[in-house]
Amino acid sequence: MAPSSIDLTTGRIDLTHGAGGRSMAELITDLFQRALANEWLAQGNDQALVAVPPGRLAISTDSHVVSPLFFPGGDIGRLAVNGTINDLAMSGARPLYLAAAFILEEGLPLADLARIVEGMASAARAARVAIVTGDTKVVERGKGDGVFITTTGIGVVPEGIAISGDCAQPGDQILINGPVGDHGVAILAQREHLGFESEVCSDSAALHDLVAAMIAAVPQIHCLRDPTRGGLATTLNELARQSGVGMRVFEEAIPLRPAVAAACELLGLDPYYLANEGKLVAICPPDAAETLLAVMRAHPLGTESAIIGEVIADPQCFVSLRTRLGGERLLDWLAGEPLPRIC
Repeated sequence: MAPSSIDLTTGRIDLTHGAGGRSMAELITDLFQRALANEWLAQGNDQALVAVPPGRLAISTDSHVVSPLFFPGGDIGRLAVNGTINDLAMSGARPLYLAAAFILEEGLPLADLARIVEGMASAARAARVAIVTGDTKVVERGKGDGVFITTTGIGVVPEGIAISGDCAQPGDQILINGPVGDHGVAILAQREHLGFESEVCSDSAALHDLVAAMIAAVPQIHCLRDPTRGGLATTLNELARQSGVGMRVFEEAIPLRPAVAAACELLGLDPYYLANEGKLVAICPPDAAETLLAVMRAHPLGTESAIIGEVIADPQCFVSLRTRLGGERLLDWLAGEPLPRIC
């Protein structure tokens, strides 16, 4: 093959990069395969043949759109890797492999794409998960948003683990591994050029190692869920409906950074509906809650973990918040879209 024409400094995506010819081959070889190098990609096939250890397969897929593409604490590439890893981990699965599909908009700077792919590679290496296959398409200028990324993950759930959104029971305790709303505020601040006294960074992180430690200590965890779009409130409503129970959480117990609280007060946002990308909600039997909390706090991604509420019997499956003043308000399903295109 002739010397590559890929200019990762000043070049931009054009329609030939998705046309199936030399330019596309160079993009795949000189950018994607180089950054994401592993034995499966090196084979150059349209599929990856991978070994799967014993256990039940967990499969998840997610499309990632975010504006801006880069933000404090991460970028769309890291978000795509961590988000799918976390979806697998919420079943108790050990993530093994990822596939990634890119829709690129004509005119996207190749330097930006390279930065995104390097972010994905870094996140995948840190998580010990290989990106083994993928696809690339290019759309005309104005018909995309720079780049969209779809990631599909495969993992394995060990025998004896039964974590599901329909397993919460009255009396169970509700835990979270840290402050809510960081990602949503980080994106909003970057997009709207808002300056806060303290910079708020996205909490984007892969949670599977934390989950593994939690399950090792408390294998009887009933539910795990990462509160991404729609935030904590929406996630609790999802779990309540799946399990046919109600939930009550306590405002003073929910971790919230002062900068996030201040931003929400200024902008009229409710932090319990803002997206998170490195948080999980865990529901476990009451006699295991303190043990689980200690394990979570011992992990770097759970140092600010807290028990934030309880599962109650309620045929209407309502989620309520007990306020600091002793009142109670409904945390209903998210209505509308207060912060679009965040994950």
